[in-house]
Amino acid sequence: MRAHPIPPVTEPTQYRAIGVVRGTYVPADPEQPTRGRLITEDGAEIDAVVLGRLLTLMRRHLDLALPHLWVVYPRSREEQQLHLQMVGVWEPSTLSQPKDEDAQAEPGSDDLPEGDDYFSVRGELIFTRPETGDLVVKVRQKPRADGNRPTPFKLQLRGEVPLQHLRHFVSLDLRRQGQLLVLENLEVIGPVAQRGNRGGKARRTGGERSGESAPSPAAGSPAGATRPRGHGAAVSRPAR
Repeated sequence: MRAHPIPPVTEPTQYRAIGVVRGTYVPADPEQPTRGRLITEDGAEIDAVVLGRLLTLMRRHLDLALPHLWVVYPRSREEQQLHLQMVGVWEPSTLSQPKDEDAQAEPGSDDLPEGDDYFSVRGELIFTRPETGDLVVKVRQKPRADGNRPTPFKLQLRGEVPLQHLRHFVSLDLRRQGQLLVLENLEVIGPVAQRGNRGGKARRTGGERSGESAPSPAAGSPAGATRPRGHGAAVSRPAR
């Protein structure tokens, strides 16, 4: 079993937006703990919601007064504001039952090779302005069981990516810094085929093509392109 909350990529152009953030979750209302803030170790307060079965696991097994490593789906809400959909927690030392009841978890046993605050984002680069370090990536989601296709969402990121990579599928390794997701590594997979309009011409706007103006973030429904798996991680299906 692969001991990691973020599963490996199975297709070259697999869309996803997922990451891990260490922090203390503070519900806005103790009676309705699905909405609140994630207070990180660097002092950031990030708007967050709890999805699916994670709420049950939190109530039964986690001390919310302590920080935990949460598995999250990132969203861009307002300018320079990060929003997190919390779908799991990575804490094998707490959630796994040791064979020996007296066994103690080794220090650092819950740590990941990528470290805390790591994010993996894969999608279409629709905006880049290298001189200011602004990026926007569009992420598509899997069709639902009823055949409906959720609306793609856009993530506002930070990093220097050349203009020639516009309209290409990219794989980004990012690190959270405050309310920002900052680029650490870029892999360009290939160009994305553009869908034509009724006149048969590809739909492009001047800002997205030339990088002149950033599109406003689009709020999407919960991500479903990839779900975290692995020993010690709580997994839930995104809300419908």
